[in-house]
Amino acid sequence: MKEPKITGEVIKDHGITPEEYKRIWSTLGREPTYTELGMFGAMWSEHCSYKSSKVHLKKFPVQGERVIQGPGENAGVVDIGDGLAVVFKMESHNHPSFIEPYQGAATGVGGILRDIFTMGARPIASLNSLFFGSTDHPKTRYLLNGVTAGISGYGNCIGVPTVGGETHFHECYNRNILVNVFNIGIAEKSKIFLGQAGDPGNPIIYVGSKTGRDGIHGTVMASEEFSDESETKRPTVQVGDPFTEKLLLEACLELFQKDLIVGIQDMGAAGLTCSTCEMAGRSGGGIEINLDQVPVREQGMIPYEILLSESQERMLISAKPGKEKEVLEGFRKWDLDAEIIGRVTGDGLVRILWQGKEYATIPIPSLVNKAPEYNRPTQIPKYLEEVRKQPPPNWNGGQDCNQILRKLLASPNLSDKRWIYEQYDVSVGTDTVVLPGSDSAVFRVKGTNKGIAISSDVNSRYCYLNPYLGGMLAVAESARNVVCAGGSPIGMTNCLNFGNPENPEIMWQFEQCVMGISEVCKEFGIPVVSGNVSLYNETDGVAIFPTPTVGMVGLIEDLSRHSTQWFNAKGNLVFLLGDVGSHLGGTEYEKLIHGTDQGTPPPLDLQLEKRVQNACLNLIRNGVIASAHDCSDGGLAVTLAECCFNRDRLFGVSVQIESDQRPDAVLFGETQSRIIVSCSPKNREGLLKWVKISDIPCQELGTVTEKEIHISIRGTRFVDLPTKELFSSWNQTLPLYVK
Repeated sequence: MKEPKITGEVIKDHGITPEEYKRIWSTLGREPTYTELGMFGAMWSEHCSYKSSKVHLKKFPVQGERVIQGPGENAGVVDIGDGLAVVFKMESHNHPSFIEPYQGAATGVGGILRDIFTMGARPIASLNSLFFGSTDHPKTRYLLNGVTAGISGYGNCIGVPTVGGETHFHECYNRNILVNVFNIGIAEKSKIFLGQAGDPGNPIIYVGSKTGRDGIHGTVMASEEFSDESETKRPTVQVGDPFTEKLLLEACLELFQKDLIVGIQDMGAAGLTCSTCEMAGRSGGGIEINLDQVPVREQGMIPYEILLSESQERMLISAKPGKEKEVLEGFRKWDLDAEIIGRVTGDGLVRILWQGKEYATIPIPSLVNKAPEYNRPTQIPKYLEEVRKQPPPNWNGGQDCNQILRKLLASPNLSDKRWIYEQYDVSVGTDTVVLPGSDSAVFRVKGTNKGIAISSDVNSRYCYLNPYLGGMLAVAESARNVVCAGGSPIGMTNCLNFGNPENPEIMWQFEQCVMGISEVCKEFGIPVVSGNVSLYNETDGVAIFPTPTVGMVGLIEDLSRHSTQWFNAKGNLVFLLGDVGSHLGGTEYEKLIHGTDQGTPPPLDLQLEKRVQNACLNLIRNGVIASAHDCSDGGLAVTLAECCFNRDRLFGVSVQIESDQRPDAVLFGETQSRIIVSCSPKNREGLLKWVKISDIPCQELGTVTEKEIHISIRGTRFVDLPTKELFSSWNQTLPLYVK
């Protein structure tokens, strides 16, 4: 086979700069073959190499007393006791989901599931973080329907519940939606598997689906910004098969119980190229692959296509010598393709053979740990001076707070997301304890009395207005949500979504967000054990808001002591843990009612945040409170209404707030470090005791009632509405929109 000639245009199409091409020449001592160029293009892409972000990611705290495996493997692993560990990670599938929403989202789910069970864990729960354009954009409804169907179509078929997440709408995502997917699994602590090839002589075995041409150039596409021609790239979007993935999952978990496997790696981004090089690279050795042995489903495939295909549901295994037959039989029993395609070597090279000819011979370190690494220039964005100096909207005393609350609850960002999560199987596996809709999803750890709480959070408007503070607030809110369920945060993952890193203003946003995330994690003792970076999320030079999504995992030592956000008994007392506050900058109220993304986000007092979270956790663990709900987007009035929207029955609330601040700021401001809790009257003194011990501000607001929501400030009633009316506004937005 004669390979295409390498030209300047071919090099550019592979995302390789002239300087990087010179580096390839220097590494090889010759011109690369076309196949080798494809391998370098994939492995040196942003998606695989993190070449623009790696220098900043080193700031994250990755160690902790519970950490078994930090960043660098398929997923992070954290010890939860009883000989068990949780394995979790978050990934993005943004560009593919914009081009082909169903398959883009579906294969995003499939990929993150493989990251988890590759480590030896059974996946038990998924959540997602979705960002769409404005609801009046002509494509948003189509993308929302397609992504939701893709997530449900894959997750429901494979039998892993999708238990929560978040969905946001903003015009900055009109041409670049975000689809971030999170999965968590449970594994035996002593049986964690890593993506390592091991010693020379180990056989390399290909298992799973056959290789086709789908997904070729997927990593390069994910490492460049969009243009009007991007939708022509549908062939770079993979096609998923959840039924095959289910077979692969069960086959892997079955074989993990036997002493047969040295290491295992998902064939995800960059397919066979990435999996072979990373496995060998982690072991410090080399690898030789014979592509004639790779199962293919299309005729005429050449080495370049076989190596760079991102066909789904495939794994690469390094087996123990002499155990090949058992491994092959084990996978074939599940009707999966399984073939020996190579061996581990000791020369530090990746050698690719096909039809008796060597098509690639590359030093593995040059593809993996010696890929380009850039410390790109940064610059404070010009827009910040203008948006930060804007004063808060006027308050003349004539605004109707009833009408404002109705509008906020009916807004796409704050309204009920039930239309989305009711398409998901949320209880398959019988582990789900708290269904979607509360601050955190909660599920049980079978064989113990423990539970796990998980949440994903970020307010990209905050990050746009102040990236450093926005990163801090994302971690604080995600931890607060887990705490409100009764979980103690033990580890986090993230998905860092930004625009073009070659723009110094975008790189400044990235650096600041990472620094903010890192500061809170260090202060709270929360290790970052896994994650993903998604750059080039922009079209024709227009970038998304910086969106560093945080996925938090919390451990509930006694599952009988968990909590939800909903009021559950008439007559219970309602308290606010934290300050009443009045901060309006960057709020949903400012955006929806006054049409601006301006001001500065609410500040964060880390010590107060820690004390409020610890107080809430102690109140839940000691059985003092009946409910706990994080006060965040929409402010105090929205939070109180959400507490009334119990899925079993609606409640009311009557509260009196003491504050000298302007009413709209008290009701709709988004001051941080606040939690609304309720307790029975008999537990009032117990609650006040913990408040005093914790040294936090606290205000007794009122009581849970039956049918109406009354909110007064210093004796003047500003909200006076039937709960049923507000619930209807909140409940109907998405169903009416997607019709």
